[in-house]
Amino acid sequence: MRPFTYERASDPAAAAKAAAQTPEARFLAGGTNLLDLMKLGIERPGHLIDVSRLPLGAIEETPQGGLRLGAMATNSQVAADARVRARYPVLAQAILAGASPQLRNKATTAGNLLQRTRCLYFYDPAKPCNKRQPGAGCGALEGLNRGSAILGQSAHCVAANPSDMAVALQVLEAVVETVAPDGSTRAVAIDDLHRLPGDTPHIETTLQPGELVTAVVLPPPPEGGQVYRKARDRASYAGGLASVAVAGGRVALGAVALKPWRARAAEAALSAGASATEAAAAELTQARDNGGNAFKITLTRRLMAATITDGSAA
Repeated sequence: MRPFTYERASDPAAAAKAAAQTPEARFLAGGTNLLDLMKLGIERPGHLIDVSRLPLGAIEETPQGGLRLGAMATNSQVAADARVRARYPVLAQAILAGASPQLRNKATTAGNLLQRTRCLYFYDPAKPCNKRQPGAGCGALEGLNRGSAILGQSAHCVAANPSDMAVALQVLEAVVETVAPDGSTRAVAIDDLHRLPGDTPHIETTLQPGELVTAVVLPPPPEGGQVYRKARDRASYAGGLASVAVAGGRVALGAVALKPWRARAAEAALSAGASATEAAAAELTQARDNGGNAFKITLTRRLMAATITDGSAA
C-alpha cells in the first residue's frame, strides 16, 4: 500500500473543489471497488476525499412523478425501497443480481455507476492494458478474452462494463446530477455518462476533473413490463457474461460493451412489428467477437429474445 493523505468532505461543492485542486485525488464512498484496486496497486491515489458522510443518501419523490436516488444511497437501500420495487422493478432486480448482500450494503449508487472494468488484464499490473497505462497495448485482444466486449470495442480496448445497476438505469433513461469544482451543477443523461473506448480507453466517463455525482434521477416509469435477466458462470457473486434489461419498449444490454448498451436497433425492430428473436438478431448484426468470447453473441441473442418475451408478458 502506498502512502496517501485523507480528508473528510464537508459538502459536495467543497469535495469537488478539493478533488480538482489536489493531484491524484479520488473520492471514497463505500470503497468496495477503490480499496481493492488500491491493494492491488492499480489505483494509486495520493489523496482520498471521503464523501460517504455527505447528506446524499435520501431517496425522494420528484415533482414529475419520478424518484431521485441520492449518490450515497446504498445498493441495498435502493433495491429494498418500496417505491423502487413497485415502480422500477427492473432496477431492483438488476441490483439484486450483482455482487453479494455484504457488498450491496456498502456499495453506493454513484460508486456502482463509476466502478471499473473487471477485465483480467486491467487487474494484473504485470500485463499490458491501455486503460491502466495508456499506450501499453491491450493484452486481451490476443489473450484471455472470454468475458470481453462484443459491441463498441476498439483496437485499443475490448473490456466490458461490469455494472448491473447501470444497465437498468440505461433502459429507464435516468439522468445523473453532478456538482463541479466551481459549485455549478448539471444533469447528464445516463447514455452520455460512459464512453466507448475508441483510442482513449483510459477516459471512461464524460465527467470533468473533480466533478462529483450527487444523485441519479429516475423519470416516471415507462408503460409496460419491466424485467432484468443475467447470464453468468455461477448463480451468485459472479460477474455477468451478458445481461438484458427491458422496460416497456426499451432494451439495454450489460457486460457486452464498455458502457451500458442501449439496444436501439432492437427497439426499432420491435416497433416495426418484429418478433423478439428478430429484434435480438437485428441488434447483434454489429457484434464482433475477439476469439474466446464468440459464444457471447449467441448467448446474448438468446437472452435478449427471452427477456423481451418476458417483458411483454410482465
